[in-house]
Amino acid sequence: MLLMSILNVLDVKSFLGLLLVSLLIFDCWKSKNAPNFPPGPWGFPFLGNVFIGFNYRAMDEVAAKFGNIFSLRMGYDKIVLVSGYEWVKEVLVTQGDYFLDRAISPLFQEVFQGNGISMSSGYKWRKQRHFTASHLKAFAEGKNALELHIQQECIFLCQSFEEEQGCPFNPHDALNNAAANVIGCFVFGKRFDHNFTDFQNLLLNSDSMVIENIPQIQFYNAFPGLAERFYGSLKTIQSNYTKLTAFIKKQIEKQKKDWDPFDHRDFIDAYIGEIDKRRKDTEAAFTVDNLACITVDLLKAGTQTMSETLRQALLLMIKYPKIQKKVQDEIDCVIGKSRQPCLVDRASMPYTNAVIHETQRVSNILPLIAPRLTSRDSVLAGYFIPKGTMVMCNLCSVLKDSSQWEKPDQFYPEHFLDDRRNFRKWEAFYPFSAGKRSCLGEQLARSTLFLLFTSLLQRFSFSAPEGPEPCLESQEGVKTPPKPFQICVSLR
Repeated sequence: MLLMSILNVLDVKSFLGLLLVSLLIFDCWKSKNAPNFPPGPWGFPFLGNVFIGFNYRAMDEVAAKFGNIFSLRMGYDKIVLVSGYEWVKEVLVTQGDYFLDRAISPLFQEVFQGNGISMSSGYKWRKQRHFTASHLKAFAEGKNALELHIQQECIFLCQSFEEEQGCPFNPHDALNNAAANVIGCFVFGKRFDHNFTDFQNLLLNSDSMVIENIPQIQFYNAFPGLAERFYGSLKTIQSNYTKLTAFIKKQIEKQKKDWDPFDHRDFIDAYIGEIDKRRKDTEAAFTVDNLACITVDLLKAGTQTMSETLRQALLLMIKYPKIQKKVQDEIDCVIGKSRQPCLVDRASMPYTNAVIHETQRVSNILPLIAPRLTSRDSVLAGYFIPKGTMVMCNLCSVLKDSSQWEKPDQFYPEHFLDDRRNFRKWEAFYPFSAGKRSCLGEQLARSTLFLLFTSLLQRFSFSAPEGPEPCLESQEGVKTPPKPFQICVSLR
């Protein structure tokens, strides 16, 4: 009755105007920041900043205006963005315990349901990470298993490159297969064979679709109920991840049939044994569903970051032939041309090691880490960050921080060499992130990159095909892989 009385008094235009003003007042109240909250750009009513390109370049532009700590609004969700070595270290390391929880994207909630390592938090995350990390370490150190697996993969990779002599080719698939096989040896206890073709395509397609659909994903995360009606590509992303987990569950069931409690062949075998041991610890969630999600984490994170870093390394060798020659000279001096590279060689090859580290620095494969949630009220650079706020760090800003690097925008291997040309570590080297949520497979990745890169440069020289040179620009998105390119190889 009250509504009818109001409608009788007001004409339609007045009513719509009153409704609009009321909605705007509600929006202002809903989006109001806490006192001393980090500043940020103005956002559209109800939508916030969903139209800002969610990539490191856009973040750098906003940081240039508002400082290294600023905020964005996605719908009514607020995200604090942190840039620069000083403040990223504060979030990831110094106050790391307050920024450990994971903010779950609605896009992946349906698939992962809080499982895995990258998508979980709290007690479950700690137990799953500790178990996985301990087995990665055992794989890396046990009876040279890691080194032998990677050396075997080096042989197959060099064979595939040798077959491409005489014409330009895209190295993407060969490098991706090599990286996938290293992770596959840890997870499945064997190399990927031809039966894994569809599986590898799923690994590639799901991430490429994420890169291509960043604006839709931003809108989906802010308004999942609305966006899912319009973006079929997002359903395809979810479908790819669902197929991945289904494929892995089939592999798990196969391994259960001949599982031996006294002989664990791989990570899956070890985890199957743990499921029974931890059956009463329901909070830790040692289940087949969790195993499948962790396996997806390991395969996707390990395969694509290593593959993309190696592609970037070859692209840089084409662009900087003098650096390529220096690496080859060091390989010839330390290893020679007849035996395979070994991990012990790394200590005697400071220049090659520096080139690999500098490649990781400039390639910037994962510039923005996945959002964290504050577990308590926090203060950062004098700004108040309330409990439950999403916080995201810009790793690119650390790897190109002018206060830390002599030539931040150039490919300069000397960043990792001291005055005596010995290799030196650098505290602001964050390609694997830092703190308690840093990359689980860092040691595995470092060993794999060194052996694969050194084996290729020992055997081949790389050059650009005729015509326009390959571009160093990367694709835009949450990940920034190199754009597709072709190379030419010749036996040394």
